[in-house]
Amino acid sequence: MIELVIDQRRKDLGGFEVGRVLPFAKRRMIGPFIFFDHMGPAAFEPGFGREVDVRPHPHIGLSTLSYLFEGEMTHRDSVGAVQPIRPGEVNWMTAGRGITHSERFEALREHGGRMNGIQAWIALPVEDEETDPAFDHYGADTLPTYDNNGLWARLIAGQAYGASSPVRTRSPMFYVHWQLKPGAEADLPAEYPERAAYVAQGVVEVDGRQFHEGQMMVFEPGQTIRFKAVTDAIVMLLGGEPIGPRLIEWNFVSSSKDRLEQAKADWRAGRMKLPDADDQEFIPLPEPPPAANPMS
Repeated sequence: MIELVIDQRRKDLGGFEVGRVLPFAKRRMIGPFIFFDHMGPAAFEPGFGREVDVRPHPHIGLSTLSYLFEGEMTHRDSVGAVQPIRPGEVNWMTAGRGITHSERFEALREHGGRMNGIQAWIALPVEDEETDPAFDHYGADTLPTYDNNGLWARLIAGQAYGASSPVRTRSPMFYVHWQLKPGAEADLPAEYPERAAYVAQGVVEVDGRQFHEGQMMVFEPGQTIRFKAVTDAIVMLLGGEPIGPRLIEWNFVSSSKDRLEQAKADWRAGRMKLPDADDQEFIPLPEPPPAANPMS
């Protein structure tokens, strides 16, 4: 039933920590999900420094999916979108042949408060890797929800439980936010061949084992999975149809190594537009490590 358990790896981004779950050495993707970061949880005092902001950086070959439990951040990108995101909303940015964007914590800087959310990368199908870049925002009230017997659920993207999200996706997938009260039970059906669940808060029981915040369970195909909440819990369900192997390097995703090299060259040469005139400080492409000395 449970194929693999992945523990988040805490990573300091220069102003706050994220818990990185995907990619993982033993499991690079779950359906089209190729990257999964738990942002925070973190608390900020008013007036914190700009180093917390995510400076402009590029992407190709993927869509970014931002979703918050707490806090607010403002998205800017090179197609001209400027969009705050708040809890329960979706920012869906399609990089395609190339986009740059930044994330700023302007409201938190002014008022202080907590930040807690998930950013995922969704790999594009091969035929869509070079599509035009685009950005879409979806309000919380546009997404299907369910509330019964201690389970509240929101379908963020894709199709599941007989419902469809309005979020514009490009391959069969599902992404669901569960909130469970202690003792509540819920099932993940065997609808998709690749499925996983991430515990964002609390403790849940699956197949006689308990799992806590920061753990992702990857499931074998073909069986319904029963969850029981041990405490108040938030669980994110994700997966879909596999779309084939992808290469990931820095902020780029592609089915082609040559395309990754081209994207790196374009970024280094300044051929990728920045989000706006104020974004002059950008994230530089890391230099490759020095070649090993064969004589050492």
